Amino acid sequence: MMHRVTDVVKNLMIINVIVFFAVRYLIPVPGIDRFFMLVNPGLEFADGGIIYKFEPIQIITHMFMHGDEKHLLFNMLGLYFLGPYVESSLGPKRFLILYLSCGFVASLAQMILSPGIIVGASGAVYGVLAAFATMYPNLQLMLLFPPIPIKAKYMAMGLIIIGLFSGFTGFQQGIGHFAHVGGAIMGIVMILHWKMANLR
Repeated sequence: MMHRVTDVVKNLMIINVIVFFAVRYLIPVPGIDRFFMLVNPGLEFADGGIIYKFEPIQIITHMFMHGDEKHLLFNMLGLYFLGPYVESSLGPKRFLILYLSCGFVASLAQMILSPGIIVGASGAVYGVLAAFATMYPNLQLMLLFPPIPIKAKYMAMGLIIIGLFSGFTGFQQGIGHFAHVGGAIMGIVMILHWKMANLR
């Protein structure tokens, strides 16, 4: 398959990179990051005299901010490699709806099951991965560590199981495991709803 970065994927990647570096390094406003992380309603904390609490704008903005460069890199790699196939099959409009819906449901799952602060595109990207696996279950994907091929359906199932296990056991603190699972399940549900499963 020839790999071409599709328009919505490209624009999402650009926005994620710009938001991260602007908020982290370029905008000299103390506490600007409080508008780019989703704080559970009812939670409040202070940092440097600035109160961090829920603001409605966070529902969208937190999906475009990341905890650090590594977090950003892994999410953008997932989006870069799988996003174009999903967007090409669904079309730009449905792909964007899928991406944002998965990100929203991911955050909702995390807030309900493990209240705290949420940041990053991981839930949306897991939704894209699960959508890919639902549309192309038997296509081989290459794992990063170790570099072995695995069918998309097994990778998606494995990641959901790992997410549930880690979320309920408290393994790997500081990662939104329920967000990953919520995003992935929403991705599967939307592909089934659109009757786009098992394209090949």
